Amino acid sequence: MIFDVLTLFPDIIEDYCEYSIMKRAKDAGVFELHTVNPRDFTLDKHKKVDDTPYGGGAGMVLAPQPYVDAYESIEKKEKSVTVMLSPQGEPLDETLVCDLAKNEQIIMLCGHYEGFDERIRDIIKPKEISIGDFVLTGGELPALCLIDAVSRKLDGTLGKIESAQEDSFSNGLLEYPQYTKPREYRGLKVPDVLLNGNHKEIAQFRLQQQITRTKLRRFDLYEEYIRNNGLKFD
Repeated sequence: MIFDVLTLFPDIIEDYCEYSIMKRAKDAGVFELHTVNPRDFTLDKHKKVDDTPYGGGAGMVLAPQPYVDAYESIEKKEKSVTVMLSPQGEPLDETLVCDLAKNEQIIMLCGHYEGFDERIRDIIKPKEISIGDFVLTGGELPALCLIDAVSRKLDGTLGKIESAQEDSFSNGLLEYPQYTKPREYRGLKVPDVLLNGNHKEIAQFRLQQQITRTKLRRFDLYEEYIRNNGLKFD
């Protein structure tokens, strides 16, 4: 997988990938990370990449020329997808993450200020993705969320592939509660079933915990799980 990120603040993207699991995966060649700064492509002598909006209004709008030229400088793979991080986009969820992970390359456009000149969308035609119904100061954090989530689906990122398979949402449910040593802490004990070595009973316990937790915290996911598995509501 190759991640190409168009950003005015490449250090934010690059620095994050120099820690923990992401660094190990990058160093092992599981994915490549490249950043492209649109400021390097502007024809403005002051290196401006934005300007005031036609029609008036507050803030500044990112100009098309630097972003389109920066985008066109990237060598595209055969299985490549271009993503614009935007609150107007399709919500990022586990299904979308898995679909994105099937590509060889993901190119990401990170916005700032009052957003992109509409002609950037018209020319590049990106897939727009949102990480939630709220607005951030820039697209770097959403891009990092996407990189992190997708990289977990790539063979070699995690020590055990089961780690990703047991994550929240992997089977449509939230993850079951986890415990480690000591067996008792401040009067709270690890459930006995996790100590008996019976893997079938442990699996059943964990699934029930997933169902219960999802019902309490994300009833929408619980309803979908019940329908998809032909179960009855209780």
